[in-house]
Amino acid sequence: MKDLVENFTIQLREALIIGQNYRFTAPKKERSNIVLTGLGGSGIGGSIVQHYVSDTLKVPFVVNKDYFLPAFVDESSLVIVSSYSGNTEETLSAMRQALRAKATVVCITSGGKVAEWARKKKLDCILLPAGMPPRACLGYSTVQVLYTLAYFGYIRYDFEKEISAAIRLLRREEEALRKAGGALAKKLHGKTPVIYSSALYEGVAVRFRQQINENGKMLAWHNVIPEMNHNELVGWRGRDNSRAVVMLRAADDYERVQLRMELNKKVIKRCTSTLVEIYAEGRSYWEKVFYLVHLTDWASLYLAELHGVNATEVKVIDQLKAALGKQ
Repeated sequence: MKDLVENFTIQLREALIIGQNYRFTAPKKERSNIVLTGLGGSGIGGSIVQHYVSDTLKVPFVVNKDYFLPAFVDESSLVIVSSYSGNTEETLSAMRQALRAKATVVCITSGGKVAEWARKKKLDCILLPAGMPPRACLGYSTVQVLYTLAYFGYIRYDFEKEISAAIRLLRREEEALRKAGGALAKKLHGKTPVIYSSALYEGVAVRFRQQINENGKMLAWHNVIPEMNHNELVGWRGRDNSRAVVMLRAADDYERVQLRMELNKKVIKRCTSTLVEIYAEGRSYWEKVFYLVHLTDWASLYLAELHGVNATEVKVIDQLKAALGKQ
């Protein structure tokens, strides 16, 4: 896992090459809605892209993380099937429904049944390098979602320059990001992490929570501001230093959200001694996203080291899948 995190910028560069070289076959026309279906490490890229296009996309874009697609999916829909392994049972179930609905289906996978079905149905299928944990392939899958949206005319190809700039930023700041990740891990060690962000960066907050779960082998929760100001904030009362708050922040957070964050800090600091703010660097959305992702990925690895656990191992998930396979 450490090698995979170290090579994140290489992955992003390879992802751009994969996307640039892929040739779509589906008719190049707009659909009335877009659904990306995928779970865990295969689905989180869709959530991050969803925030990227939220203020420009003229059609609904839904990220589905279930066995069932929304009822509105039909022949006018674009369904992006994202399953790194190609064998995720929930995603295969959703893919079946997309095919029955005669939607336009684009697959992003390293193989498995998704690739097999794509070959049989002559669907667009962007193949990723195989043999890695899905959560370590965020760059590969996220970039292919962007190329898919660009091909169908929903976004421009400007993201290529932004991702190239992000690669340069991460390479320049690599040592600082490692150190920041290590320092963050020490502050979270032995505590329950609570992650907050603006709605714009919720995908990154979810990604960090998932990495804490899978790499660090520990529980965490996240919420977004302003939503948490209408419910969860009331729960911050009484002193409990077993919780550690991480605020993921960026210069393009809405000014009223930034004000709320400052006010929330005053409430939270009365309840816990650990509150860490992580500010994204970079100019574009993708520079900021990948800066935060890479820093927090390092933090999750250092948490695994502090806990004395193998960051790659996910035996309990494997056991769950095996048990499901017997039913």
